[in-house]
Amino acid sequence: MGKYRIAACPSELACGQFAAQVSIASGRGSASTDRVMRFHDQFSSQDAAARFALDQGIDWVRDNTRSH
Repeated sequence: MGKYRIAACPSELACGQFAAQVSIASGRGSASTDRVMRFHDQFSSQDAAARFALDQGIDWVRDNTRSH
């Protein structure tokens, strides 16, 4: 999304549910940054956790790239 690379990284929990996390990266080489956000919500499927994480990542980029 623009200069940002957004990747969902869902993971399975011991209880069989899934946790959502998203990586938002930008830049290249030594000027790169990567923000990882983990969420407390639990999801019944890996796809649901990934969709939630991507939505949150897209919202973060939109909120942080608006012109003021």
